[in-house]
Amino acid sequence: MSASAAVLPNRPLVLVVEDEAGIADVLVAYLRRDGLDAQVARDGPQALEMFRRLRPDFVLLDIQLPGIDGVEVLREIRAESDAPVMMVTARAEDLDKLLALRLGADDYVVKPFSPPEVVARVRAVLRRTGRAPVPAQELIRAGRLEIDLQAHSARVTEAGAPAQELPLTLTEYRLLACLASQPQRCFTRGQLVEACLPESEALDRVIDSHLSKLRRKLALAGLPELIETVRGVGYRLWPAS
Repeated sequence: MSASAAVLPNRPLVLVVEDEAGIADVLVAYLRRDGLDAQVARDGPQALEMFRRLRPDFVLLDIQLPGIDGVEVLREIRAESDAPVMMVTARAEDLDKLLALRLGADDYVVKPFSPPEVVARVRAVLRRTGRAPVPAQELIRAGRLEIDLQAHSARVTEAGAPAQELPLTLTEYRLLACLASQPQRCFTRGQLVEACLPESEALDRVIDSHLSKLRRKLALAGLPELIETVRGVGYRLWPAS
């Protein structure tokens, strides 16, 4: 899956500035798995261009970069923004650390590092700087459909009758929750892959197969037209009354 896919809505965005593709891909995978969005810049000039265009909530910034080094990128960012920045480098000398922090870095990590630890520190800085996401609601209602985000379950309600639990796989649940979170909004296949299969290398068309199975289960529960195909674009959910 490309690390440069479209930015997802309602997720804090982390700009990963790293010229080593393997390290960048691992960081992106762990960040997305933790519910954050992530985009990658491969050199200093691209980092500044993407920072100004995307306005990320957090920057993971390698010091040794082609074009413009990370220290200069940090100077440029600090001249125009207070977005949190964590410096990532293979050099552990105290002078590097003190220089980065004096220029306004919020944290500093040295390679080799543990990706889960990096993600935890990103979360900590987001909380400390007031940029952490607002906790999601626990229950999504879209017409007769109810999705419990804490229990990872979905059911169909009917007046005067017990709610009918939907026997969904994890991917089907994620797809339904994503679509129901913004009813009537059209999601592209790529956005659904990023939101619901972040750890997968699945192609966009794999979503069609999962949604076909999800639709059959919804039809059996009395909601045959809940999910609409938008030809050439993707899918959207229409609340069922």
